[in-house]
Amino acid sequence: MDEKNIVLITAKTHVHLISSFEDRGYEVLYRPDLNYEEMAELIAGVTGLIVTARLPIDKNIIDAGEKLKWIGRLGSGMELINVSYAESKGITCISSPEGNSVAVAEHALGMLLNLMHRISSSFSEVRAGHWIREANRGIELTGKTVGIIGYGNTGTAFAKLLSPFDVTVLAFDKYKFGFGGKLVREASLEQLGRYADVISFHVPLTEETRYMGNKEFFEGLERKPFLINTSRGEIIETTALIQALKEQKLAGAALDVLEKEHSGGRPLLNKEQFDFLADQTNVLITPHIAGYSWEAFYKTALVILEKLKI
Repeated sequence: MDEKNIVLITAKTHVHLISSFEDRGYEVLYRPDLNYEEMAELIAGVTGLIVTARLPIDKNIIDAGEKLKWIGRLGSGMELINVSYAESKGITCISSPEGNSVAVAEHALGMLLNLMHRISSSFSEVRAGHWIREANRGIELTGKTVGIIGYGNTGTAFAKLLSPFDVTVLAFDKYKFGFGGKLVREASLEQLGRYADVISFHVPLTEETRYMGNKEFFEGLERKPFLINTSRGEIIETTALIQALKEQKLAGAALDVLEKEHSGGRPLLNKEQFDFLADQTNVLITPHIAGYSWEAFYKTALVILEKLKI
């Protein structure tokens, strides 16, 4: 009797992914709440592994996965997977950023419009019984210059959503060239800092991008832009961000991710830093949900299946 292939799914996913694996003859271990130690115990007999950014897939896990042939990442960002080591062992590693890029882009745009038009902050005042109009005048996005850092799947989707607003889009991507055209102009980081009214980060977390938003970055800003981060928390250095807000180098900040997050998503910034950010009327924080729409939940599953070709 042939030995059965086993897929271990360590994150919540659409039922379509589970049923598709079962239709292909796989035994599915659906364990979205398992911890690292439990994964280490189960991995020896597993053929395929489905993960998110919750558990590290390190050398220990890879070595223990004696039958492991592939690792699929639901969504974008491979920073918790030791990809180079896995591939050296003949294990295929894939991600599915195409599945949630629209969700991330819509979330970024929604947070930006919320900040520019003071929607959440003015609603908090109304809820407290204050009807204040003059101090809550909004700023229109139309006609502004938007800087996008990272022009991959989500950066491209964000630029596309911006097209009806008649904005000038400047995009910087260290590893991509020749993408400029009708919707976007290629630019350097220095040019974004000089001309952008909005700067949005859409980069993976690597050694190059970690703390890209640091003191030097904020000191180079000339137009007091709105800042958006829907990529990874460690792209922005919290201490430098708070100082930039205090010095009014930013018009506001929209953060779907924080520098320090619990594996379950709970913020682990020190209390003083978190309280400062949460108390600012020009700061929005959401709990790492930008790419977590119902549609993305389904589409990331489809992309995984398509890329695995199994």
